[in-house]
Amino acid sequence: MSIRIVFRGVRGSLASPGPATTDVGGNTSCVEVLADGRRIVFDAGTGLRSLGEELVAAGPSETTVLLSHLHWDHIQGLPYFAPLYAPGHAVHVLSGPNEVMPLGEALRRQMSPPFFPVSFDRVARQLSVGEVAVGEPLSLGDRVRVTVARLNHPDPVYGFRVECGGRAVVYATDTEHFSCVDPGLRALADGADVLIYDAQYTPEEYRGDGGGPAKVGWGHSTFAAGAALAHAAGVGELVLFHHDPGRTDAQVRGMEVRAQRLFDATRAAREGMVIDFADAQSEGDGEGAGPAGRRRAQEAA
Repeated sequence: MSIRIVFRGVRGSLASPGPATTDVGGNTSCVEVLADGRRIVFDAGTGLRSLGEELVAAGPSETTVLLSHLHWDHIQGLPYFAPLYAPGHAVHVLSGPNEVMPLGEALRRQMSPPFFPVSFDRVARQLSVGEVAVGEPLSLGDRVRVTVARLNHPDPVYGFRVECGGRAVVYATDTEHFSCVDPGLRALADGADVLIYDAQYTPEEYRGDGGGPAKVGWGHSTFAAGAALAHAAGVGELVLFHHDPGRTDAQVRGMEVRAQRLFDATRAAREGMVIDFADAQSEGDGEGAGPAGRRRAQEAA
């Protein structure tokens, strides 16, 4: 058994297509995880659309979407997710409480006039909606376990840890660091093979150096804070995520290089990037059996 992570959209705040973002990609947050034959998707940004087209072309499917929160860049792809409109497909959307309205009502409002031409009732047959609670693990089948944690953001945001076969992937975006490593996030990421972390700003941008406004209180983090968390939690690899929409390919690469000086097993998320790793329980204890050594990663063609 193996786990596969596919990065479908890696931008934050706003989709940003164009010649300056062709390498990293311009679609907003969407990460596909395949574990034990189950498809789990972190967030439903614009990157979700291409996945939906692939699924419908391949035949009936079942997808569980875990929404970190309901800001536009994390849900805008859901009405364009083709399995919602195709008989034989099932889509389960889960998130923590947003403290304003039930999740189902929020999605219904998204797909209503004057915002969208297709009503929520049209897709209700393929779609189920539910809320998950912090501290109550969720099981997807016999081998996949999901843990939920509350993160630091102006509106309620949730991070997720998916475990299967002795492996763990943590998704923590739209979270702002504290003056120390967030103890709750450290616990969520403890020993994870892969930590996908919000690194929208450089430390200089966050502080407001150079004349720009400080980003303190905006609900996002930096690659430096991500590196500190990765060290503290003992993760195998740090993936910088939720790139600022104005960040060019060259600038993302510059952030990646700076982050690698702080935590060498770091890379920036790019659309189409794939991370594969085998079931830890099937590999034994030989050389290279640690999270970073066992992981096999590749760029999708």
